Amino acid sequence: MSQRESMAYDVVIVGAGPAGLAASIRLKQLAEEKGRELSVCILEKGSEVGAHILSGAVVDPRAMDELLPNWRDMGSPLTVPVTENHHWVLTRTKKYEMPHLLMPPFMNNKGTFTVSLGNLCRWLSGVAEGLGVEIFPGFAAAEVLFNDDGSVKGVATGDMGVARDGTHKPDYQPGMELHGRYTFFAEGARGHLTKEVKRIFELEKDSEPQV
Repeated sequence: MSQRESMAYDVVIVGAGPAGLAASIRLKQLAEEKGRELSVCILEKGSEVGAHILSGAVVDPRAMDELLPNWRDMGSPLTVPVTENHHWVLTRTKKYEMPHLLMPPFMNNKGTFTVSLGNLCRWLSGVAEGLGVEIFPGFAAAEVLFNDDGSVKGVATGDMGVARDGTHKPDYQPGMELHGRYTFFAEGARGHLTKEVKRIFELEKDSEPQV
């Protein structure tokens, strides 16, 4: 079996969605404030950043204000503000307007923006790379790696060039191991590595199911 190569980082992030990208940016900001060097990399299974994200969303800019206070001057894709709210009860043939005052506060979209999350992630990736974050699109994390004491060591990408019967094709390449002092799982709602870590470390013990 071919020996896998490895790369070491301070922080390894799985997933280049809004959470993973924002985390990488904030980590770099904190390191810069303290005058420290911090190596951060992100693995993204999509062929490019934004390829595996929901297409559209209504975004509250509060988090952006905290992460990048001058985002409005940085070419952000948040340019289309929400100007109207409509809440309808739909029947087979009609719709009935629900009075806005009766709706819970979190359904008030005042001050929010409509945006393509793919475009938002691509923009955030540019900001992250400008801070020195290394992003590897097209590489899916396939395995969680563990230290001898059971703590998470990092992740490994999948082997390339493996036939259906498990044999190696002529273009076979073993996966790459990425070791991190910290590993940040930002795979989304159904990430299989996140589920594995939850099970091993009983992260959902004594908690209510996610809804």
